[in-house]
Amino acid sequence: MAEPRRRRRTSASPRDREATAGRIPQMPWKQPRNPYPPMAVLSEDHVEAIHHASLRVLEELGIELMSAEARALFRDAGAEVDEASGVVRIDAALVETLVATAPGAFTLTSRNPDKALHIGGDSMAFGMVAGPPSVHDAVNGRRSGNMADYENFTRLAHHFNAVHIIGNQVCAPVELPANNRHLDTYHANVTLSDLCFHATAIGSGRATDAIRMQAIARGLTVEEMADSPGVTTIISVNSPRKVDDAMADGLIAMARHGQPVSVTPFTLMGAMTPVTLAAGLTQQNAEALFGIALTQLVRPGCPVLYGAYTSNVDMRSGAPAFGTPENAKANIASGQLARRYGLPYRASPTNASNAVDAQAAYETQMALWGCTLGHANLHYHAAGWLEGGLCASYEKFVLDVEMLQHMTAFLDPIEIDAGTLAFEAMREVPPGGHFFGAAHTMARYEDAFYRPLLSDWQNHENWQLAGAKDATMRATDLWQQALREYERPAMDPAIREELDAYVATRKEAIGTGEP
Repeated sequence: MAEPRRRRRTSASPRDREATAGRIPQMPWKQPRNPYPPMAVLSEDHVEAIHHASLRVLEELGIELMSAEARALFRDAGAEVDEASGVVRIDAALVETLVATAPGAFTLTSRNPDKALHIGGDSMAFGMVAGPPSVHDAVNGRRSGNMADYENFTRLAHHFNAVHIIGNQVCAPVELPANNRHLDTYHANVTLSDLCFHATAIGSGRATDAIRMQAIARGLTVEEMADSPGVTTIISVNSPRKVDDAMADGLIAMARHGQPVSVTPFTLMGAMTPVTLAAGLTQQNAEALFGIALTQLVRPGCPVLYGAYTSNVDMRSGAPAFGTPENAKANIASGQLARRYGLPYRASPTNASNAVDAQAAYETQMALWGCTLGHANLHYHAAGWLEGGLCASYEKFVLDVEMLQHMTAFLDPIEIDAGTLAFEAMREVPPGGHFFGAAHTMARYEDAFYRPLLSDWQNHENWQLAGAKDATMRATDLWQQALREYERPAMDPAIREELDAYVATRKEAIGTGEP
């Protein structure tokens, strides 16, 4: 039976309409899913060996926990607590009991419910770079982070559909007071975008401010937010085997309000762990399980992510290295460990390059594949990361968006049906002919293939005539165009007034010494 012939479309696709209007063509907003089986670099026996070695670390060596409140929670649960040293030792049965109460998935909802994120299973979310003190672009050069750049990065995150969540301070606005600038960044997050965002969890006050401001933006009470999380954070472990009081207090505040945290040890092999990948993964696993257990002591059933940040250092200089083969293998192996505990998984596609160059691209791509093959649910630092996390780059942000769109398109399943098999199209075109004008082609040409926003596929002569711009130069043009195209999401004036008042009130309170 002949394939039904599809009518040629009379209207252009959204991406073609954007291009026709002179706007940057990009994929529509969606949360990618990874339909392929996760890769395994560890056997089941190896996973269990790391698991049992991790439990031994927690039982025999312990973790130094600087928060008195957190130590009390562990002591009350039956852990061995040495108050003189602050070291907490937990037996295996208690660790496994606590970790088992954490859910395997959760939903993170911003003020735009259409952009709610499912975290867990085969879902993926890509987040902005977070925390760098410096900023760079090819127009203005390298400079200290500031609020104007922070707002621009937030606009870019909102404009580009490949980005799903804003990082914890995309760049640090260092001109603002350190004790209250988180209020300005949160305000930018909820007024310049409608995405979920990461809270700053250095202490309970900053975490609680994020929860309250997101609740205001969503028109909810803080209590309602506990049942419908809207912010998340990263809780870093000061590897080896130390959790400071500010991080612990931030974790407790987030968990107490039902907001998810990614417990992420900073395990750089050769510096913060022994040099072998097996030891690095063991220490990472022990430290992650410790923090995950703490969230469940605070609020059983609170959502939490297994965080991985295992890479290596340059043994000649001690400098951190990212996007290495070891880093990629660690990202995949960490996914196996997260699935061993039935937990959502966070990893990062990062690089150590000092410029937006080939090194920045190939290291990021290597790490991105490790995250994807390892089935990471949250790809943190996925857009804009440069200089090992010390710099937020406008051009790197655009390169990353292109890579994230490539990965999203790659993960779209291959369609196999009568239409895609195209037997009638093969019948239509004689041997030695071409398919440019075939009915099958004409019905599908608008969206047959992924259309890049950054790549230039002109021949060499036309490329030269167009200015001979390389990818980094084209990225400069694109981020500038994106800022011109940016449209601020609507917000109820009453909600905006309430947010403004909250920020003013909290700044005054912080000025009088409140946390």
